[in-house]
Amino acid sequence: MEISNYSKNYRETPRNEEDVKALVSRVNRVKGQIDGVRTMLEENRYCGDILIQLSAAESAIRSLSYLIFEEHLSTCVAEKLRQNDPEIVKETVELIKRLK
Repeated sequence: MEISNYSKNYRETPRNEEDVKALVSRVNRVKGQIDGVRTMLEENRYCGDILIQLSAAESAIRSLSYLIFEEHLSTCVAEKLRQNDPEIVKETVELIKRLK
């Protein structure tokens, strides 16, 4: 599929280059933690150590989720509220349910 066709099939949130780099950096950190878990499993490392690493990855993902949710509220949701879009409230409630 061409990129130009693909880009028409999803919604976008405008982010500046610095914000994108910071978010990608966080994703890469989580990816590194998950890769570390895989390595630990392959090396038959102690279960407690693996669980600690998994907990750190979960915490990093949760933190990233909250950061993106905050961005979503201050940009996308705020804009839809200004446009009097009643669906944005339902969508936001569903997102909150999924973030717990």
